Amino acid sequence: MSELTREAVETAIQTYIDPYLDTDLVSAKSVKDVQIEGGAVRVEVVLGFPAKGYEESLSGKISERVAALDGVSEVTVNVSSKIVSHAVQKGVQAVTGVKNIIAVASGKGGVGKSTTAVNLALALSAEGANVGILDADIYGPSQPRMLGAQGAKPESPDGKQLKPVNSYHLQSMSIGYLVEEDTPMIWRGPMVTQALEQLLKETQWEDVDYLVIDLPPGTGDTQLTLAQKIPVSGAVIVTTPQDIALLDAVKGLKMFEKVEVPVLGVVENMSIHICSNCGHEEHIFAEGGGQRMADESNVDFLGGLPLDKQIRSDTDEGKPTVVADPEGQIARIYREIARRTAAKLAQQKKSFTTKFPNIVIQ
Repeated sequence: MSELTREAVETAIQTYIDPYLDTDLVSAKSVKDVQIEGGAVRVEVVLGFPAKGYEESLSGKISERVAALDGVSEVTVNVSSKIVSHAVQKGVQAVTGVKNIIAVASGKGGVGKSTTAVNLALALSAEGANVGILDADIYGPSQPRMLGAQGAKPESPDGKQLKPVNSYHLQSMSIGYLVEEDTPMIWRGPMVTQALEQLLKETQWEDVDYLVIDLPPGTGDTQLTLAQKIPVSGAVIVTTPQDIALLDAVKGLKMFEKVEVPVLGVVENMSIHICSNCGHEEHIFAEGGGQRMADESNVDFLGGLPLDKQIRSDTDEGKPTVVADPEGQIARIYREIARRTAAKLAQQKKSFTTKFPNIVIQ
């Protein structure tokens, strides 16, 4: 019988291609340690993205492959996650208390972007990350109602900075917390962009792994401010399958490419309708548009969500589907999308800006 070696164990692990990283865990540098004592093998895996709902399955897949090696009598696999900061646009300062910013955008309104943003944030939280959400839609803030926090007022301990509102283990900030719900924001562009900067930089975010920014639709002032002054690690484009929505979604995607913000992928909303009476499936808004757009733009397709009244009613009632029905099929889809999004981000360059001190020459 040949001697059991680390190389043999790693070769066995390499036969499993991780569905979120699209590569094996050894090549992804996620296998941090392999210890062998006689026939007992201990493997330490550290993922760069939160994956609480996947850790047990992954541990089983690795154990199965290592256990098949000659001479192995016992296998222990520990899977954990470590989330670090990733590179952003050049010349943009990091936000205190925030490791990564993910912008959720759409080319046009009415595609379910805000609903996707809040459920994505909650799904990342459910997977084990510390998450915040910033409602960047100054004219039509919807996150306070979606989070069941309308009427909440952020505290200001020092009269200068605001503490985020906490809801479902999510830190959130919105102009909707600072004005009455039915008060219109009759502001010109410069006031809107200044408000966005203040909401982001004057909020005391507390050790946030991912700050999800729910952007207004389009490619205007707010998006330009985001690209020029806010350190964005990646963007997610939300669309529906029909051609009109896809045309505008492509514009949003190309905008991020032009300002050197990586697009993490495309989410297709309202992809299919399943009749609640007979189970008949129908593609009301056309079929496969999000996947085609992702393929043509050479970005990842993160997932598709059904046209389901539960998604709408849950957010209207202030309890998004991921927390309203955490074990349901729709919540599972959102958590899959969250893992794919975070895994895509984990493969980008790391940011070392916080590791170095500021150098001042006097």
